[in-house]
This record gives sequence, C-alpha cells and structure tokens, in this order.
Amino acid sequence: MRREHLALLALFSTLSATPLLAEDAPTILKEIVVTANPLGRSAEELTQPVTVLSGDSLREILQPTLGETLSQELGIRSTYYGPNSSRPVIRGLDGDQIQVLQNGLTNLDASATSIDHNPSIEPLSVERIEVVRGPAALLYGPKAVGGVVNVIDNRIPDQRIPEKITGTVDGSYNSADRGRSGALLLEGGAGDVAWHVNGFRRITDDLQIPSFARSEALRNADPLPAGEEEAKNKLPNSQSDSRGGTVGASKFFDGGYFGVAVTDYTTDYGTVAEPDVTIGMQQQRLDFAGAFDEPINHVKAVNYKLGLSDYDHTEFEGDEAGTTFKNRGYDSRVEVLHDKFGLFEGAIGFQSQANEFSALGEEAFLPPTLTRTNSGFIFEEVPLGKVRLQMGGRLDYQTVEAEDNIAFGAGSSRNDFTGSSSLGFVYRPAPAYAIALSGSYTQRAPNAQELYANGPHLATDAFEVGDKNLKVQKSEGVDLSFRKELGDVTGEVNFFYNRFHDFITAVAGGAVDPTFGLPIYSYTNLPAEFYGIEAKTGFTVYEANQQKLAFEVRGDYVEARDRNTKEPLPRIAPLRVGGSAIYHYSQIGARLDADYNFNQKRVAEFELPTNGYTMLNAGLDYTLDTGAVGSTLYLKATNLLDEEARNHVSFLKDVAPLAGRAVMVGVRSSF
Repeated sequence: MRREHLALLALFSTLSATPLLAEDAPTILKEIVVTANPLGRSAEELTQPVTVLSGDSLREILQPTLGETLSQELGIRSTYYGPNSSRPVIRGLDGDQIQVLQNGLTNLDASATSIDHNPSIEPLSVERIEVVRGPAALLYGPKAVGGVVNVIDNRIPDQRIPEKITGTVDGSYNSADRGRSGALLLEGGAGDVAWHVNGFRRITDDLQIPSFARSEALRNADPLPAGEEEAKNKLPNSQSDSRGGTVGASKFFDGGYFGVAVTDYTTDYGTVAEPDVTIGMQQQRLDFAGAFDEPINHVKAVNYKLGLSDYDHTEFEGDEAGTTFKNRGYDSRVEVLHDKFGLFEGAIGFQSQANEFSALGEEAFLPPTLTRTNSGFIFEEVPLGKVRLQMGGRLDYQTVEAEDNIAFGAGSSRNDFTGSSSLGFVYRPAPAYAIALSGSYTQRAPNAQELYANGPHLATDAFEVGDKNLKVQKSEGVDLSFRKELGDVTGEVNFFYNRFHDFITAVAGGAVDPTFGLPIYSYTNLPAEFYGIEAKTGFTVYEANQQKLAFEVRGDYVEARDRNTKEPLPRIAPLRVGGSAIYHYSQIGARLDADYNFNQKRVAEFELPTNGYTMLNAGLDYTLDTGAVGSTLYLKATNLLDEEARNHVSFLKDVAPLAGRAVMVGVRSSF
C-alpha cells in the first residue's frame, strides 16, 4: 500500500476514535451559510461540505490573493501563478470548473477564461468567505461542478445598521516582499438608510525565495545558455501595486429594501513567467440588490441582484503595450422563496448572464467572443424528523459566438442546452452529529476558450488550441460526510467521487509551436474520475482560568486519472497532512501550524515531479480594549524552516517557488 494512503488511513483512524457523546454538545448560535442554500441553513444542516471564514479566522490566513488565502483549507489548493495571481483549486478542479462569486454574483473578470490572471478581488476588503466543496450547480450553474467560492463584503447592506458609524482600520508589513498594505472599512446607518465604504492599498517588491527560482529538475532538463545566470533568492518580476474601493448604500422600507454599490479595482503586477511582462488591470463594477418580503400570498420573499462590469487588462512588454484583454458583461438573478407546500419548502430562481470577451494584440490566443447564458433552477427541502432531504434541478441554455477575425478565420457560433440535478439528505442521529450523503448529475457546456483558443498564452507558458467540436461535459458525483460540530471534540470526514464523461481539459501532446517556442496544449474530451478524502478533527485539552489549549489534526487527498488509460491527470496535488496547536490566555493568542505536502511522482506525460516539503508557520496576537476603540496587534511567521516549496498544482511550479522564511506584523483597530 502506498505511503500516502497509510498516512491518510492513520488520520481517519484518529477521527473514527472520537467518542459519540451527545452531552458534550452545548447550545450555541448557529452560523448561517448563505451560499449553499437559499433557505438560510447552518453548515451542519447542509448535504455538502462547507468552509466559512470570517473575523479572526479569516485575518489569520489572509494573503494577497484569493487562491493563496484559501490554499491551506481542507480540500483546497491554489493555481499560484506567483504571489500576485492565483485562483482556488477545489478537489483537483480549477478554471471554469470552479465558480468564484462576489456576494452571490459572478465575478465578471478574465480569471476563469484566462486562469493565469488574478481574480479582481482584494482579500483585504473581504468580510467573509464561504466555500462549498463538491457540485453546487443547482444555485450557481454548471461551472460550479468543483465547488463555489463566495466572497462577501456587505457592499450593499441587507439589514439596517443601528450605529451612526462603525469602522475598522488594518495596516501590515510583510518581510517576504517588503509588502505594505492598509485597508479601511466604514459603515453606518440613519433611520431607513444604511451605507458602506471600503478602500485598500497594497504595494510589494520582488518576493524573497529560499534558493533558485527554477527547480533542480528543470535546471537539469533545460540548462540556461552559456553566460546566463540562474535567478536566486528573489523571484524576478513578482512586484505589485494594487488599490481600490467601494461605496454602497441601501434604503429600507416596509417589506423590503433596495441598494446600490459602485466598485473600482486597479492593480499593476509582474508576471513571473516572463521577466519583462507586467499586467495593468482595472475593473469598474456597478451592483444592485434588493428584496421584497411576503409580496403576495404563499411567497416568503423575492430576492434580486444585478451586477454590471467593465473589465480590462493590458500586458506590457517593458513600456510597450502588448495584448489587451477586455470583458464586459452582466450577471442577474432572482430567487423566489415560497411558503411550505405540505412538507416542501424551497425556492425557484432565474439567472441571466452575458459577457463580451476579447484578447487583442499580436499574442492574442482567442478571437472576440460573446457568451450568453439563461437559466432556471429549483431547490426544495423536506424535513422528516432526524432526516432532512434536499433536492433540486437546473436548466441552462448557453450561446457562444466567435466573431470573424483575420488571425482566427471565419466566425462561428454554438448553442448548448444542459441540465443538472441533485438529491441528498442529512441525518442527525444525536445532537451535534450529522451524516450527509448527496448525489449529483451535472452537465457543463464548453466555454469560449475551450472552443476557439488558438494562440500563445505566455503567462501559462503554453500555446493553447481549442476545439469547436467539443462535447458537453457530463459527470456523476457522490459525497459522503460524517461530522461532529460542537463540544470539546469536533471534526469531519468527507469522501467524494466524481465520474466524468467527456471531461474537458488541456492536454500536452509533446509538440512545440515553432513561432513562439511554446509547448502546445490542446483542449479535448476524455473520460476521467476524481476521488478522495478530506478529514479534520479539533480537540480542546484544557480550558480554565482564562486559558484554552486546543489541537487540530487534518489531511486531504485527491486522485484524478483517465478512466481508460488509468494515467494520472496533470497538476493534481499530492497528499497533505498537518496539525495545529492553538493557545489563548486572556488577551493573548498563539498558534503553531505544521503541514507536510508529500512529493508528487504520479504525474502526467510531459510533467515534472515535485518534491515534498514541510510548511511550518506561527502566529501571535495581543488584543487591547480601550473602550471606544479595540485593537489587535498581530505577528505571523511563515515558512520558518525556509523550505524550497513548490506547488504541484501550478503551471509555473518549476519557475515560481513559494516564499521563503518571512515575518508579517500588523495592527487592526475597530470602533
């Protein structure tokens, strides 16, 4: 049996030994998860595994990008295109298989189509992140087959704010890249009006790394020409400058509210794949949201949202502008929550999206395209004593049109009608315990990049070739979870299996484009399967006299392969196991985290293996309460062992290691 499997079995045995005692389940206020269920349920009432981060738990893991912020959470990794660009990878799936949302609406940037580009989300301005692992297509579309990440910032307040003004100020410095960052959040209310303002600024230099930028395997396989020196100790072209802000307000009335928000996001950063290429990105976004409570008989509420976005970024080679990406579009959705009909309680919804995407310039890899999607969905829940059934379905109609283009030939269009469904239950045998089982069937139509790409994508170091005859991707998935939510011992164990028919992915064939010297990756359909396990347990060993000492043990593993050939799929993360020690005394908090990432030698053709590494991090904070203003001083030390750590999931793992040993200090004040 493989060493990775033995390690995971040992962790599972630890979790299985947790005693099932109902009396260690105190009554506490349940935290509602808005992303996974329109009815407002807590995590233990859902059929799918959920991660919720807010407050101190979010601040402790905050990183410059959304992907890196979530990369240590159970079942989640990061695409890591350097310190300035990354998206979450959930259970081995990334790109258009993962839906990234802002307050329940599509992010409307270029990061899903062109995954090397950073989502236009600044973690400094985020109040809460909800991650639903596994198929979540019913509420947010077939692009959520791997999961949903919903970033919530309350830019449009949906509840009255009783205080005239409240606020939070955060400032920090990171030695890894001399990063200087600051964020401001102000909120308040007066009568029937509530308002929200936030802003941030982050400036970084090149990232410090433990050794060479290029891995030993790549240096041996592809030595530099005579006279050139290997980059060492710093990751070239990894600097950044980001800023932005939001202004929003809501008007409340008897039976509902209406709100609007305006957001501006701008960032300039280096691309580590090319030493002289930088990206200038900006997005302006206008959001509307509101609700009607009990507008007619048998309807509990009608919730509606609309987001409009104007996004573009330009890739500069030195001072000269190169390829320009533009994405203009909208996302709108309406949810109608109905009263109980017999045992059934739920919602029906409608969603309409459109985006016009273009990549203009000599190195454009995609013709201008227009994508429209119109959808309808239904979600229903049935309580049956200790069992709660959850079920739903969704229909999507997608149209993709490619324009006539000199570089790409005659235009064409494609229409796809897809459907998805799921059924699951949560069984609660005793207070604080839950067993959840869900099954799903999902169809996902290919996107514009997968259909029409035909050009160099320098930031991914690939020449991408689409196929306009790709089949619709179909999959069946099963998720089984065991959870203990409250008491001195908590934990969860999740098993998952996804079987794909005509899985859409980019595959290297060994050929190299003669003009750009880049390996050719062709989008294709293949039969695939993804399966794995996620496990975590936390236990309190001492709590008295203002002191608390707790420990956590965790691990996750995913296997992905071609079902016909049994060969592994590329960029699949290895087994990861770890643990934490957490201590609190009065106003002091301390934490030590250790995670071991195994080596990944089970690789696809033309993919290099990755060595294992241990990531040792520590944190310390001290809280001051001076009455009107409360402040927290915090210190975080990362990669204390100064390991050369490479993320196997990343296209750029062999040219962009993670940061070396570093310290971050900061202060956060609220009033």
